[in-house]
Amino acid sequence: MANSLLGRFRAFALLVVGVLLFVITQSATARALSELREEAENAQAAAGRERISLNADWRFSRFTSNPDSLSYNTLKNWILPIANDFIRQGTQHPRPSGTPPANNVDYAHADFDDSAWEALDLPHDWAVKGPFNSPGISGGMGRLPVNGVGWYRKTVTLAKEDLEKTIYLDIDGAMSYSAVWLNGNLTGGWPFGYNSFRLDMTRFAKEGENQLAIRLDNAVDSSRWYPGAGIYRNVWLVKVHPVHVHQYGTYVSTSKVSAQSATVNLAVEVGNTGSTRQEVNVESEVYLADPATGKPTGEAVATFAAESLSLLQSVRQTVNGSVTIENPQLWGPAPNQKPNMYIAVTTVSVGDTAIDIYETPFGIRSIIYDANKGLIINDEAVYVQGVCNHHDLGSIGAAFNTRAAERQLEILGEMGTNALRTSHNPPAPELLELADRMGFLVYDEIFDAWTTQKTRNDYHLLFSDWHEPDLRSFIRRDRNHPSVIAWGIGNEIPEQSSSQGGAIARELRDIIRSEDLTRPVTAAMNNANGNTALAGVLDLEGLNYQGEGQGTSNNSAFPGFHSAQPNKMIWTSESSSVLSTRGTYIFPVTMADSATVGTGSGGNPGSSQVSAYELYATSWGSSPDKVFRGQDKYDYVAGEFVWTGFDYIGEPTPYDSSRSSYFGIVDMAGFKKDRFYLYQSRWRADLPMAHILPHWTWPDRVGQVTPVHVFTSGDEAELFVNGKSAGRKKRAPETYRFRWDDVEYAPGELHVVTYKAGKEWATDTKKTAGAAANLKISADRTDVAGNGHDLSFVSIAIVDGDGNTVPQASNNVTFSITGPGKILSTDNGNPADFTVFPSPSRKAFSGLVLAIVQANAGASGDIVVSASSPDLPNASVTLHSS
Repeated sequence: MANSLLGRFRAFALLVVGVLLFVITQSATARALSELREEAENAQAAAGRERISLNADWRFSRFTSNPDSLSYNTLKNWILPIANDFIRQGTQHPRPSGTPPANNVDYAHADFDDSAWEALDLPHDWAVKGPFNSPGISGGMGRLPVNGVGWYRKTVTLAKEDLEKTIYLDIDGAMSYSAVWLNGNLTGGWPFGYNSFRLDMTRFAKEGENQLAIRLDNAVDSSRWYPGAGIYRNVWLVKVHPVHVHQYGTYVSTSKVSAQSATVNLAVEVGNTGSTRQEVNVESEVYLADPATGKPTGEAVATFAAESLSLLQSVRQTVNGSVTIENPQLWGPAPNQKPNMYIAVTTVSVGDTAIDIYETPFGIRSIIYDANKGLIINDEAVYVQGVCNHHDLGSIGAAFNTRAAERQLEILGEMGTNALRTSHNPPAPELLELADRMGFLVYDEIFDAWTTQKTRNDYHLLFSDWHEPDLRSFIRRDRNHPSVIAWGIGNEIPEQSSSQGGAIARELRDIIRSEDLTRPVTAAMNNANGNTALAGVLDLEGLNYQGEGQGTSNNSAFPGFHSAQPNKMIWTSESSSVLSTRGTYIFPVTMADSATVGTGSGGNPGSSQVSAYELYATSWGSSPDKVFRGQDKYDYVAGEFVWTGFDYIGEPTPYDSSRSSYFGIVDMAGFKKDRFYLYQSRWRADLPMAHILPHWTWPDRVGQVTPVHVFTSGDEAELFVNGKSAGRKKRAPETYRFRWDDVEYAPGELHVVTYKAGKEWATDTKKTAGAAANLKISADRTDVAGNGHDLSFVSIAIVDGDGNTVPQASNNVTFSITGPGKILSTDNGNPADFTVFPSPSRKAFSGLVLAIVQANAGASGDIVVSASSPDLPNASVTLHSS
């Protein structure tokens, strides 16, 4: 009977999805599709589980000084007990008796008048709108007002029948030191701003309107990069039958994986928060996931044996089962494999009545971490072509947006990226969903500090109390994602070379092994050697910079690590740290294949720009060319994670006076730097491509030496300058670009013809541009979902009369909009531009400028985005919201 009931629920859910898919455009984003999944989940509500977004209709106020006399220390004894579910080794924390000292705070009560507060929707980053140069905030933290106390308030309406259920509040991420009240009662919180957490609101809930209030508290000097501020990820209300699958209550692992069959192991933890014993039945079936909707499709491909449980009040029990799936559709990374997904649908029943239905997406794949051959996935050697990224999404800040993250992954995928490192914190859940769906490997990292501080108010203040619950919560949340291939416990930890570092790492590793035995534990080491205690504890050795030789040194740490840890795979957990600003070239150009940036060496402190010849790095870093050479010399190295894929807010090395980084392969607006094509030439060796740098518009350099470099996947290249050959060259060993360093500039045209195996392969041309004549407008997508989340990225290029981008144009561009949408932010990729991100007007940088447009919730119709600039014709593009 339960299976029949499940079938009816699934049929109705799929009908809901089908109807909605019919009325939206095929270009609906991952965010739109996730909302369809939410509709399907709610169609199953009669089975006892509802998951409802609470993102809409909040009131917010930020205070630069403490408005309520509260602090984490004041609230700590009432917040620590929330961690108890994730503490096995440490001491449990009983909730103190009596009334919390915070229950009399006005902001937490329904009768407080918040009408003067800002009205907004989540996710929300209070700092990103500026202004810049906030007092006490360094360039490292982005010079934006992240500090202060923030209060959020929202009314949540509950029906009488809801009070028969268990009611949870799920917060995917809030920065930071969260404390939560319902109807004036402190229910708990979680201090680490990157972790997702759940609070049980049941005992404080009432019929009708419920006042939800959330307090956040961010200190200065709390981070080395821009952390964002506010409730910057999604918030959910979860209503379930008192007997239900627990939070993160399923664990899927696969074994004996081949193209012919695979064993799927499933553990399901069921709890009883009710007042009486319950006799329940637990059944699980496996379905293929529809790639478009992420929902189960077709008939079940496997069924786990049903099990009965007798659950006492406040007791949880786990059922375990295994099934064999014949001819499994495996999950694997592009380009040679497909990211096929399955879903385990678990039904908890009392008699013939389904009281909870819980879906667990997962993938089937085999992974070998070979010390000599690197990473082997589904019997294919996969070289790690990875990037590190911080969690902000450029000019929209830390507020997570699925489409913005998806766009980043699309751009990285075009370059040939197959792996991501979540530097240096747990990511948004949706990022891992995108990685699963798009076939990216993930090095999932949690800590940037342990017991020793890097900044005054960083995680070292929390480590003693919270490292175990933070780590267990992180692992349980993420362990069913097939994209996750390694757990990172630390980045450049100060303790890395000490015996203390080994002891802490052992504890963290053992915690992870108690939660997941299927993935290795690693850390990113920048000064430890292979004989340190930390290296001995790790399952996988991660080296930051030292593998290829730090700075201009060629002294590699790879041989020492490989000799000291001969049975462990090694990868470069952080590489390169080359610096550049898109489209800017500084002369003279170094003849070396890597140099340290500085005045007279690729840097211009007056303009805060770094040469885009992509040869100039930090003192500890190296050009991509030098990294490639070091990687190729040691073929047992599994690959690299480049610092970074995208520029990000904060850490503006080498010019601390700027507001954002120079490290990205792609600038913060999403415009590709020249470096993009250097990585593409290596990571997509079968793609015919060629790219010339620099641009060829230099009115002040006529007759001066202006070196020309070419990035190509070919093995031979011939450069033509104004139709005359400057020479045909074959790629020399251990070189990764073609260089013509003696070319003298004359206006006209550069043209390169590249060859591979003696045959013409790819070409590129750069022409001298004339004066700015037009605005060329384009949108990455013209069809957007009218859900209040979906985005279109609208770009302007300043072009001459022939349509060539004017490479040094800095014209001011103003965006405007008509129709059901709004301009969220603008950017141009210039780290030294202090125009606030929400401004609709911004100067172009190296000829380009961007506006991010969001369709209004519930809206449909045309959205016309227009751009104007003095002395140039206006331009517009029409988006369609549905």
